Amino acid sequence: MGLPVPLSGVVPPLCTPLTPSGEVDTRSLGSLVEHVLAAGAHGVFVLGSSGETACLSDAQRRTALRAAVDAVAGRVPVLAGVIDMTTARVLDHARAAAALGADALVATAPFYVTTHPVEVRDHFRRIREGAGLPLLAYDIPQSVHTKLDAGSVLALAEEGTAAGLKDSSGDLGALRRLLVGLRRQGLDGTFAVLTGSELAVDAALLAGAHGVVPGLGNVDPAGYVRLYEHARAGRWAEAAAEQDRLAALFALAESGGHGDMSPTASALGGFKAALHLLGVIDCPATAAPQRPLPGAAVDAVRHHLAEAGLL
Repeated sequence: MGLPVPLSGVVPPLCTPLTPSGEVDTRSLGSLVEHVLAAGAHGVFVLGSSGETACLSDAQRRTALRAAVDAVAGRVPVLAGVIDMTTARVLDHARAAAALGADALVATAPFYVTTHPVEVRDHFRRIREGAGLPLLAYDIPQSVHTKLDAGSVLALAEEGTAAGLKDSSGDLGALRRLLVGLRRQGLDGTFAVLTGSELAVDAALLAGAHGVVPGLGNVDPAGYVRLYEHARAGRWAEAAAEQDRLAALFALAESGGHGDMSPTASALGGFKAALHLLGVIDCPATAAPQRPLPGAAVDAVRHHLAEAGLL
């Protein structure tokens, strides 16, 4: 359906439901798409961090993207993560995503090898030219160990290489300065800035961000849509109250503790356990090597859902 200019609103980064044997559960993925679209989501992002893309095979990635595109059926834009270590591998994913019907791509800087900002900018230019789809840069330095500097982002925006930024850096100060720079260059009307900091969405929107890509939006997409609508209407007290409720609900992502599992496994396990308890997906399995949530943690997820009024 194409990409709005600029992309705005709530764009959940979809979890990738799996069967007990570890295959992509396309029926549950379709159910998840309906869950977020019924809540008013303005787009979906497939194969991001919440989609466990780093733990999926290339074939699983294609299966998940194909299922999501089919389920969305042109109702909202589908953003496809094409995250990988090198430009050549990202281009392979990008061309496959274009062939499968994605509306836009989302890519990080290269990782594993150290890159210079000049090389990072060239990386994004090659992706944009090679796939022919709008491209959003994904700033997630804690995972790829490269921070997208404001100068590079502004240059990519000005030349039209990037259509937007998904900012998961957690650095609200840097985000605000970037937004100021975009406004000074007259780019804020064409270049989308979406925050991935789901616990400070109201602050990002007040600063001028165009929308949010919240992992917790898999579980409570309606809450994030309400928050966005309050902010868009200038109802900042109501937006803050909704953000407070969502911040409390985010405790479900920490239910696994971190004694014998990673924070990532706890968060993704919490999201999937919640979706299973809500009847959205059939199985809460996460991809190897992430450990599954223990029973006590699932009980804690159920408690948080009930406290939030979702169960």
